[in-house]
This record gives sequence, structure tokens and C-alpha cells, in this order.
Amino acid sequence: MLPDVELIKRIALAAALGGVLGADRELRRKSAGFRTNILIGVGCAVFTIVSTTLSPENPDRIAAQIVTGVGFLGAGTILRGRGNVQGLTTAATVWVNAALGMAAGAGQYHLAMIGGAITIAVLAILGPLESKFEREIGLKRN
Repeated sequence: MLPDVELIKRIALAAALGGVLGADRELRRKSAGFRTNILIGVGCAVFTIVSTTLSPENPDRIAAQIVTGVGFLGAGTILRGRGNVQGLTTAATVWVNAALGMAAGAGQYHLAMIGGAITIAVLAILGPLESKFEREIGLKRN
């Protein structure tokens, strides 16, 4: 069993990364906001810790189920109506958040932080850039 300090570090990193991603979604008034993303990150970290503790020689069994469960959550954020699809970026954020939570839960701090930083940059920089291009060029999203 991992020491409490290590457990706290892993789960806190997953919560922090999920919180930052959730804050972006919340500020943009998207589904799967602040609390949801924190809970996804924490849940994935805890499942990963349990997986590596219960079955260190075969930890991929629970990890595979995390991916399935998170896929279900992501699907719930996608809405289709009036000829267009919305929520794909939020669904992708949920998916990436799960991966970051799993990395943190596995003790892969460096990987989780680099992945989180890149994800945050994509959300913060490319979203507004996309909107600008759409306005300037007059593109419609489908």
C-alpha cells in the first residue's frame, strides 16, 4: 500500500488538473464543468491506484474499464440538434481528463503535468483562434 502522502499527491494532482480543465468548460458555459471534471480526475486516479494495488502484475484490467466508463460520460456531453453536433470539445476534454487522472494515479506526475499543460493551451488558445477564423472566413461548423 502506498503511503498516505503519496496517495494525497496523486489524487490532488488529478483533482487540480481536472479543476483547471473544468474551469475552462465552466467559463465557456459548457456541460461537464468544474465539479464534474474534478470528480472525473479523482475517480480515474483512485481507480488507477486501486488497480495497481490489487493487481500489480495486471493493472490494465481496471484501466480498460475506466476508458469505457469515461466514453459513456463523454457521449452524454454531445448534443445533436437542428443539423449540427455540439459538445465534442467537452467530450474530448472529459476523455483527456481521464487520461490525466490515470497518469496522476499511476504516479506519472511529469506525464500528467505535461499533458495537462498542453490540453489547457489547446483549450485556451485554439478555441478563441478557431472562433476568429470562423468569423473572418465565414465558416460554418457542422
